[in-house]
Amino acid sequence: MKKHYEFILKDTQELVYESMCTQIMDEKDENFGAFMDRDCILDAKYTIYRTASMISLYCCKDSELFRDEKLFKRIMAGLGFAEKMQLDSGLYDYVTCNFSSAPDTAFCIKKLMPIFFFLRDVCGDKRTDKEEEIYKIIEGIIRKASRGIMTGGFHTPNHRWAIASTLMECYKIYGDEDMKRCAERYLAEGIDCNEDGEYAEKSAGNYNRVNNDAMITLAEATGDKTYEEYVIRNLRMMLHYWEPDDSVFTANSTRFDKDRLMYPTDYYTEYMLMAQRHGIPEFYEMCNYIIDVCKRRNLHGPDCLIYFMWYPEWINTEHEGIYKNSDYQVFYQNSGISRNRTGRYTYTVMKGKSNFLYFHNGTIKLEMKVAGSFCEHRAFKGETMEETEEGLHLHQTMHGWYYLPWSQDKIPETNDWWQMENEKRDKKMGPDMDIDVWVKESKGRDGINVRIKTKGVEGAPWRIEMSFTGADFLENSHMATNLKGNETIIAKDGEIQLSNSRDTLIIGPCFGTHRFMEGKEDSEATNSGSSTIYFTDYTGFDHTIMIRNMRSQI
Repeated sequence: MKKHYEFILKDTQELVYESMCTQIMDEKDENFGAFMDRDCILDAKYTIYRTASMISLYCCKDSELFRDEKLFKRIMAGLGFAEKMQLDSGLYDYVTCNFSSAPDTAFCIKKLMPIFFFLRDVCGDKRTDKEEEIYKIIEGIIRKASRGIMTGGFHTPNHRWAIASTLMECYKIYGDEDMKRCAERYLAEGIDCNEDGEYAEKSAGNYNRVNNDAMITLAEATGDKTYEEYVIRNLRMMLHYWEPDDSVFTANSTRFDKDRLMYPTDYYTEYMLMAQRHGIPEFYEMCNYIIDVCKRRNLHGPDCLIYFMWYPEWINTEHEGIYKNSDYQVFYQNSGISRNRTGRYTYTVMKGKSNFLYFHNGTIKLEMKVAGSFCEHRAFKGETMEETEEGLHLHQTMHGWYYLPWSQDKIPETNDWWQMENEKRDKKMGPDMDIDVWVKESKGRDGINVRIKTKGVEGAPWRIEMSFTGADFLENSHMATNLKGNETIIAKDGEIQLSNSRDTLIIGPCFGTHRFMEGKEDSEATNSGSSTIYFTDYTGFDHTIMIRNMRSQI
């Protein structure tokens, strides 16, 4: 992967020069050595990450800043700030969120570990005096942090594995049995990766990668290679998570990356490690694909120069071919998601989500909801999803109910509504509304048909809500208009065409029998920056909406 190495080296140099512009180098400043992030926040974690990139560049013999004196001064300033901000406990504050944080300290240490092992094992006795200074400071930070991480505490599922894997790695370094025992307490909970390869947070944009990194570390630290089975399973699943615009499908995430535009750059090291260790050709092809995406879209390359230095054999490893997804239809039943690709477009169907359908043709993205107000319900969320001979079927039964007056044996002592245990009241049940959705691909393989049927409740004003990004013009037989984003439009009949300079989606037939678009209180807001098209009708109804990708018809 020599060309990858050259590209990543060049990009790391650019990243470091960018970082220099934000580093505080006034020795009289109390924050000397720190890096300011985009929000002008000074945080030890951010400084450690930026300093780590500088160290890899300083130690890389092919770098134009190899052993540069000015860069060394900046590195020592950054490490000095990291030492200063480390609490007496060994922990770091993550100042925008978590304080005395074991998981965030673990993330800091994880960024330093490859440098530690490179200086200890690759450079070894050949470390220069300045490299020795860097090594001793990093080792001191790691040693102190490991004691703090043992005090624990976490908020989210992935935090457990960040803590456990870091402690196991520190146990391997220091031989402290307390570190091992503490890690084993977390690992006793069992790894939350299902048979599909999906972790609990379903975070394809970020935390799947974080979890994979922890599993790789655990395998290396414990010698138990079964941890890598989770990584391989997830990376295989992720092969079906790339969109036509090279981004990662993130709408299924339960975390901050939900619906964010993110690219797979940070998966590079995981695909490379697993490709080498397990001889998986498509993982090598994914590495080629990731670098190709970075070049075509002018993205920063993976910040992983230190891995090419830690594993120098990577440079001489070559594999031809870029990963290209052929057409597929995959149903990850445990994860409640179906991912499908035909030629230029993908479509995704999800259980338990109000935004249950996504359609993406490379430049235009559609998100569909079935929404309205029925008792406390505000939108359809499929309780079940199954494959049929023709496609996918989702179903939800919405139960209506009303509280009844307290029965004599349950009357509370208080008349304060907010202190009453109202969940213990008797209820009058009904009526129920059944909603079924069928999604199937068109016979011409140029799009999909979405059939939506409601029954059980008559006369409720419901709506099919379609949010669009990437389209800048809407037209049908009655009107034509530019789209700027944030429009809300009811399309009453015929078909609509949503287009930009490259693509067109054709959707219909349209229907619009009422104008109740916003719903009752607690209804979900429209997506900011998106144009929203509504088809509206009264329940019960049975409509089939056709979504066609014009370029697939050519």
